[in-house]
Amino acid sequence: MEAFNTISSQWRFVFVLGLLFFLANAANAKVQHHDFVIQATKVKRLCTTHNAITVNGQFPGPTLEINNGDTLEVKVTNKARYNVTVHWHGVRQMLTAWADGPEFITQCPIRPGQSYTYRFTVQGQEGTLWWHAHSSWLRATVYGALIVHPKEGDSYPFPKPKRETPILMGEWWDANPIDVIREATRTGAAPNVSDAYTINGQPGDLYKCSSQDTVIVPISSGETNLLRVINSALNQQLFFTVANHKLTVVGADASYVKPFTTKVLMLGPGQTTDVLIKADQPAGRYYMAARAYASAQGAPFDNTTTTAILKYKTPTCASKTCATSKPVFPSLPAFNDTATATAFTTSFKSPRRVPVPTKIDESLFITVGLGLNKCPPKARARNCQGPNGTRFSASMNNNTFSLPSNTSILKAYYDKIPGVFTTDFPKVPPVKFDYTGNVSRSLWQPSPGTKVYKLKYGSTVQVVLQGTSIFTAENHPIHLHGYDFYIVAEGFGNFNPKTDTSKFNLVDPPLRNTASVPVKGWSVIRFVADNPGVWVMHCHLDVHIGWGLAMTFIVENGVGESQTLPKPPPDFPKC
Repeated sequence: MEAFNTISSQWRFVFVLGLLFFLANAANAKVQHHDFVIQATKVKRLCTTHNAITVNGQFPGPTLEINNGDTLEVKVTNKARYNVTVHWHGVRQMLTAWADGPEFITQCPIRPGQSYTYRFTVQGQEGTLWWHAHSSWLRATVYGALIVHPKEGDSYPFPKPKRETPILMGEWWDANPIDVIREATRTGAAPNVSDAYTINGQPGDLYKCSSQDTVIVPISSGETNLLRVINSALNQQLFFTVANHKLTVVGADASYVKPFTTKVLMLGPGQTTDVLIKADQPAGRYYMAARAYASAQGAPFDNTTTTAILKYKTPTCASKTCATSKPVFPSLPAFNDTATATAFTTSFKSPRRVPVPTKIDESLFITVGLGLNKCPPKARARNCQGPNGTRFSASMNNNTFSLPSNTSILKAYYDKIPGVFTTDFPKVPPVKFDYTGNVSRSLWQPSPGTKVYKLKYGSTVQVVLQGTSIFTAENHPIHLHGYDFYIVAEGFGNFNPKTDTSKFNLVDPPLRNTASVPVKGWSVIRFVADNPGVWVMHCHLDVHIGWGLAMTFIVENGVGESQTLPKPPPDFPKC
């Protein structure tokens, strides 16, 4: 009995300690309130002024900075002429699926003149995330950084840098992006490529009418700066480098990684990478530069280069000569340098051993790629301007994802509204074929549908993402909402479970929210379905999601309040 009392008192002590720790953290956590006004703003780039859609008149939009554990309440008021939603890219949204943001998947859009307040807590994530519109092509100008610092009193797992600088890479059209995608939708052809890339909204020195607004990033000799690099571009993977400087990668997608050094980054749209840069070069000015990694053979792309300037703030560089001398220009990879892209993406590892699921409950094999639809009967030739009189399409497992138009999938699931979606998304391709070889034209046309795949709460999931060569092969950045996942392997060719399983890293794979599926290759991801709701998995090239390169998971409720999705908030947008 005495031993029992001793054990009991020990557990009481542990419980009290745990409770005090929880209360201390809860006391430090804050609720941040922000107002986002979506509105048309005159923005001049490349010598021309456009009425761009912005947040609070800013392009890019406001940077939000919070601590791990904080809650965000962001009231979004739509004063633009388009429907809009906002997605908090990479936020786990635990039990807050109503705040995730993808149009007609978790919510109906915020109509012009209406507002909606997104409420969610960012817990257990640190590093760089971002937010962006998830409605048509508004993401071209409606985006901003979301920086998650450690909890108060905690520190980075590396020496604290002297400065921190968000670097948001984007794309700019010398046109209204909504008009660009509407024209492509009407004709069935690929949309016009962008006219410029940008860093923090500015094209940089190599474009007309741009050099006087080129972004300057200050640094002092000997100090270290943390660059929070975000690919906010709509449709293009990008290489990024800084002349004469090494980049030490320390984080990605709001997870720390085992540090490694590189001269060049490759980010797909949606991905973030945190890098340390040390001012260890002679005082001067050095270009930061980004250009396309364009893996689709023969496909048009924006072949320009955006720049910013890393400028040393030292007495020796205050002279007129240093201020006016041309910045040092870096060497950038060729636009089709898959070897450099692969060397970068395969360098990521978690800092230590991680709990990768090993017993798999749900194993899916999903093909991702483009397709072509035959010209519909009675359609005019001007509406079928894809290759050989077709219309471009895209699919996962031969299913072109179709958005509902009268309600969201999440609302339909929650309220048991029939006829909005079906639960027959195939866990393997309907037809097996040589995915990365010469594909029979009989397989080029996918089938449309709003199909979901149901997962039981707590199930362990493995997804093989297999790229295809239908029409053209290319690198696809695949993003899963509501979850981080472990990328346990990637490779080229057709995934072979008999030989490729031995390549799996089940010790320290990286934790990401967006995976770059290699051109003519595959990636394997694993996660635990511990967040009930409706979660879309899609290609983050916006032209591809518009063509249907997406699918959705429904994760069912578990047991009890902590595993059950609450009801929608009272101001939830109606269709």
